[in-house]
Amino acid sequence: MEDKYGAHNYHPLPVVLSKGEGVYVWDVEGKKYFDFLSAYSAVNQGHCHPAILEAMQSQAQTLTLTSRAFYNDMLGKYEKYITDMMAYDKVLPINTGVEAVETALKLARKWAYTVKGVEENKAKIIFASQNFHGRTLAVISGSTDPDSRGGFGPYMPGYEVIPYNDLNALEAALQQSNVAGFIVEPIQGEAGVVVPDAEYLPSAKALCEKYNALFIADEVQTGIARTGKLLATCGNCDCTGLCERKPEVRPDILILGKALSGGVFPVSAVLADDDIMLCIKPGEHGSTFGGNPIACAVAIAALQVVRDEKLALNADKLGIIFRQRMQALVDSSDLVTLVRGKGLLNAIVINDSPESKTAWNICMKLRDNGLLAKPTHGNIIRFAPPLVMTEEQLHACCDIIEKTIKEFA
Repeated sequence: MEDKYGAHNYHPLPVVLSKGEGVYVWDVEGKKYFDFLSAYSAVNQGHCHPAILEAMQSQAQTLTLTSRAFYNDMLGKYEKYITDMMAYDKVLPINTGVEAVETALKLARKWAYTVKGVEENKAKIIFASQNFHGRTLAVISGSTDPDSRGGFGPYMPGYEVIPYNDLNALEAALQQSNVAGFIVEPIQGEAGVVVPDAEYLPSAKALCEKYNALFIADEVQTGIARTGKLLATCGNCDCTGLCERKPEVRPDILILGKALSGGVFPVSAVLADDDIMLCIKPGEHGSTFGGNPIACAVAIAALQVVRDEKLALNADKLGIIFRQRMQALVDSSDLVTLVRGKGLLNAIVINDSPESKTAWNICMKLRDNGLLAKPTHGNIIRFAPPLVMTEEQLHACCDIIEKTIKEFA
């Protein structure tokens, strides 16, 4: 039915899911699987978390939408909650990840004209190569992915793309006086879970400060405890338990989405301090659904689950175990050449070309063995289970992956 009646803009793994709970999903035949993708890290809190569902259902029975033409009694509560948690003055609530990215780009341009004094219509945004910020026209204009970009021109002017994890290229680009900001993923998820050098993010932020440009972190996929910290930009902070708001890198503009709702409702956010956020005035940006009461209730509940269940600590602990198990597989198999990642955002590199079907075929065998994952960039398999996973469940998943790889080889 999807093939007949829907647009052909996705190529799903052939499994039809009808139920989810925690780290598990079930197909229409009743077969149970470990979910090792978490809806691209949207389901960090696990499928159908009862606290998040209760918040959504309760609010849905009371008030669903007012638009921003009127105040509602949930938005202010949510705005206070998330700005306190993330340590920013203001939040602009929106719906999807790519909408949040577009909002951040608009905000950076507005700041450049209002505060930095860039000549009107001359502001430039710096992107990193191999990025994935979404698929709207404005965002693909800064992409180097031929599938996302090809055939959709003409492209948005005012962008420059430089190599990822290259501080010399960044400094050269920032020396242009009309640069509004540099947008970057702390870890490039869609590119294959590419982790930059340890000094890259702190040095990039310092360079942005040196040349009076905004450091914009797209944490739609890496945020909300996925990498073992509340945010990937927290880096190697020494917080124990709850976030103590001492990040290694503090973005000037922070972009969140996906797990901000625990996967039950489209919720995203752009956070910044007053000197940046208040550059946008009434009527200059908005959304009918942005900041709706259901989204606010859901986001508060989803963030509270991350706190209460200490999901960042769990992701950090299990991520170390997972990479150790996968490294042992790399050492014993010619089929897997590399494991990389942070927290519970990881990937293995398959010993074949990006154009090959090997990684896809391995994912088909993983499916047959009760674990769901999907390739990215041809020969890379991304592994990102819900953060509520237990150590026992993680080892069971590693056993499946090892068994599959050895049988496939």
